Amino acid sequence: MAEPLNVALLGLGVVGSGVARALLEKGEVYARRLGRPLRLRRVLVRQPHKPRPVALDPSLLTADPDQVLEDDQVHIVVELMGGERPAVDYIRRALERGRYVVTANKEVMAKHGPELLSLAHRRGVDVLYEASVGAGIPIVSPLKRDLSANDIKGLRAIINGTTNYILTRMAREGLDFATALAQAQELGYAEPDPSNDVEGHDAVYKLAILASLAFHTQVPPEAIYREGITRLQARDFRYASELGYCIKLLAIARRRPADGEAVEARVHPALLPQEELLAKVDGVLNAIEVEGDLLGRVVFQGPGAGAAPTASAVIADILDAAQALSHGRPPAPWQGMVHLPLRPMDDLECRYYIRMEVADRPGVLAQIARCFGDHQVSIASVIQKESNAAAQTAEIVIMTHAAREADVRATMAEVERLPVVCAVGNFLRVED
Repeated sequence: MAEPLNVALLGLGVVGSGVARALLEKGEVYARRLGRPLRLRRVLVRQPHKPRPVALDPSLLTADPDQVLEDDQVHIVVELMGGERPAVDYIRRALERGRYVVTANKEVMAKHGPELLSLAHRRGVDVLYEASVGAGIPIVSPLKRDLSANDIKGLRAIINGTTNYILTRMAREGLDFATALAQAQELGYAEPDPSNDVEGHDAVYKLAILASLAFHTQVPPEAIYREGITRLQARDFRYASELGYCIKLLAIARRRPADGEAVEARVHPALLPQEELLAKVDGVLNAIEVEGDLLGRVVFQGPGAGAAPTASAVIADILDAAQALSHGRPPAPWQGMVHLPLRPMDDLECRYYIRMEVADRPGVLAQIARCFGDHQVSIASVIQKESNAAAQTAEIVIMTHAAREADVRATMAEVERLPVVCAVGNFLRVED
């Protein structure tokens, strides 16, 4: 059998330990598939003497990144540290030295992907990052290869398991947000500081990666509209269900040829018809729906987080890199530098769900309807849901016809100034 290929791990946390264990326990299987062994040579950790969930030769462990990145015997560097820095700096150093890099780092790939992929191409190597989106769900490789015959029209995704679990509990059990979040934290689905998930940052990083791949352009995360789930209340789920919808945190990207090839990219909670496939994706599951001109719609679904699914994708990328090294297969250049403009959120056109508390007396709806009409926002229905006799107020839900985001926001700003409107409880887009 040929000489072994040496792998270095940057990080030995939950996912890193899973990868190390798989390389040790399934080494013979991988060797048969590749025709040469994969050998774990170096592991970068903060504390080399700390007890580990996987038994490793202590001589493999080091706290010195130079011992890993300057080792000429390392062929593949696997970055599983998380966070932007120092991870991106270590990846650059590995690529500069002609190493293949495998990473699960969504933040790094969302912010620095084009630069790193271009550097890899110049050095004749590659960056593989399947695990950066959807953990074990295969989506990066299909977008790069299996769907390449298609012009991708758009994608919609549920790509954060924490928020999907919270929304599922709120919908099924009528929980308020704080209670559902606490439950997710108790089960380990949410971090002690959950803001990265519940405010939509995690989904934005993943959407930046997917949209850049799908449309062969660069979609920076800071250009993606973002809205979290913290304003949702149990009543929103109840009212949505009565109207035939569920509520999901959706990551949406579309290309609009009619707008001069502009790309639309946004992350926010939305009402989704109950009969749609994505509406049935509950708990911590993730799903990505891709629409191509030849294939139509296809949905990739599975566990979007966890040590085993993520390790599965990381190992698959390691095997891909090993195959390329073994057979001298040069990586394909990243076709991602075509410039496509991003469509302003104000130009979005869709239907809207608006919940508000108003004075319970005659003439109120006429005043509200006048504001909508002044901004060319057409009302499809108005339903009174609850009333407070003591406060002489009523809660109403308004569903609009398709309207421009800018016009709806202008309408809401004017409605909130009306003396008869006590509060606008929520404002959600409808993804029909």
